[in-house]
Amino acid sequence: MDAQRRGRGEQMDPADQWVLNPNTGEYELRLNPSAAQSGTAPRTATARSATARSAAPRGSGPRGGATRTEVPPQRRRRGAPEEPPPGRRGGRRPVRPKPNKAKKVLLWTGGTMAFVLVGVSVAGYIYLQHLEGNVSTTDVGSAGAGNFSKDEAFSVLIIGTDKRTGEGNEGYGDKGSSGHADTTILLHVAKDRTNATALSIPRDLIVNIPDCPTKQEDGSEKIVPGLQNARFNRSLGESGRDPGCTMRTVKENTGISVDHFMMADFNAVKTLTTAVEGVDVCVEKPVDDKESKLVLPAGESTVEGERALAFVRTRKSFGNSGDLDRIKVQQQFLGSLMRKMSSSDTLTNPSKLLKLAEAATEALTVDKAIGNVGTLKDVALELKKVPTKNISFTTVPVVDNPAETVKATVVLDDSKAPQVFDMIENDVSFTEVKQQEKKEKDAQAARLKGTKSAASEVRVRIMNGGAVAGSAQKTLQYLQVEEGVTKSDNAGNAPAELARTTLEYAPDQADQARRLADIMGLPGAALKPGESVNNSQGLPAMTLTLGKDFKGAGVKLKAPVEAADVEKSTADKVKCAS
Repeated sequence: MDAQRRGRGEQMDPADQWVLNPNTGEYELRLNPSAAQSGTAPRTATARSATARSAAPRGSGPRGGATRTEVPPQRRRRGAPEEPPPGRRGGRRPVRPKPNKAKKVLLWTGGTMAFVLVGVSVAGYIYLQHLEGNVSTTDVGSAGAGNFSKDEAFSVLIIGTDKRTGEGNEGYGDKGSSGHADTTILLHVAKDRTNATALSIPRDLIVNIPDCPTKQEDGSEKIVPGLQNARFNRSLGESGRDPGCTMRTVKENTGISVDHFMMADFNAVKTLTTAVEGVDVCVEKPVDDKESKLVLPAGESTVEGERALAFVRTRKSFGNSGDLDRIKVQQQFLGSLMRKMSSSDTLTNPSKLLKLAEAATEALTVDKAIGNVGTLKDVALELKKVPTKNISFTTVPVVDNPAETVKATVVLDDSKAPQVFDMIENDVSFTEVKQQEKKEKDAQAARLKGTKSAASEVRVRIMNGGAVAGSAQKTLQYLQVEEGVTKSDNAGNAPAELARTTLEYAPDQADQARRLADIMGLPGAALKPGESVNNSQGLPAMTLTLGKDFKGAGVKLKAPVEAADVEKSTADKVKCAS
């Protein structure tokens, strides 16, 4: 369409415009107002035939076959010089200023973008509805959160099942399996989005599986009985256990609240890696696995589809061919997948994003609270706020099962596991990259330095905030009888449970707080500057709240373990599987 001229040798008047006719839905060429004022019939042309009509000689009318559409004359702009009436030669026609080229480009671009945005919004809505239909959901009832909050910490249990679905998966998993929890990762995202932790849970970990209420297809509820000293992977699939049962099992054995779940089978790895056009992996030595048919040279390679699935499923090529070594390889793979998904090459490529959206929604089954595309998008955007260097991968600390002669399962390492679970539940980062975190640790250490009052001057009220029943009374007796803290009393149960013991005190009670911290072995992190509360005698006192970490009266409390005490990797680093 030529918007610059109406015919050979004839310059278009700048006042001529292409205007959308609301009656036809097509663009029409509306000529300058002078034509209407001069008595010449104003002309319009649709966008589809503009070129042909503009070639017609000036003055051609119905006899010449041209179609004319009457358009109401445009009003003359205020201040513009009048055109001379027809038949008069009152002088030269005033020269109109030529429009600014940049402004014209902006007008065209702005108009085009407006239509594009309208088109995208309509098409986008339809496409979102399509994606919505891809997502499968499971009602897990009270096992998870009722909704997703963008302002709180959250934990998502990512479950990879060994269920065979889809063409080409006959060589993987157990034939006829209902889908056990083959690969399980608890992804916890801190409230301030500065860090996240992906905790792998070995499928051969011995746990207690609690009774599990499950929703049936007819809407009724069935209680699946629990199991004692069973492998973790039995928390899903067996006896009709759903992902809610796996969520409850994690809570029962780690103490970490699980808000949501995402479950996928073998096809998810294939489709997701294909959508991003491959994931980069690295191996220290060549791989030629006859069982998984994985063949890789030493060094870096890009895998997608079937090769990607073989990479995360193979056991024989890494470490001692056990599940724990396979977990390390899977963590490295997920870190690479995260880097690829968050890269500018993916985020700025509409084709890849659409493929990724299709693959993700088709592959996933999620809980109802996040079972729509808008909420899944919110989850992804919140995770994207966490720098990849602060996304840590680690595994539940375990040791070989001492009850077995031939080692096949593992149990929790009681010397490390509780502290790791506590760090996750309390948003403690496994990375040492935050300056603010260092400042906070320095401030906590400073609270323990300074003068200490006599034990007899310490005034404290004791509350139970998650410790074993009776702990507040036993601590009161211990402090009064053995430590001389006579100005103390039992204030009952705290309003809410706490993961860690705290001591809140007013500024003028700092010396008392340091003495009590010394007696009980409280770390600086347990001391919380705040306000005093009147005790049973009406006198201002500190408040000692015994949390879930409380081990008993007279037992010294410990600070959370440092990140260096557990094996970990981060999503920003490339590591070669060995």
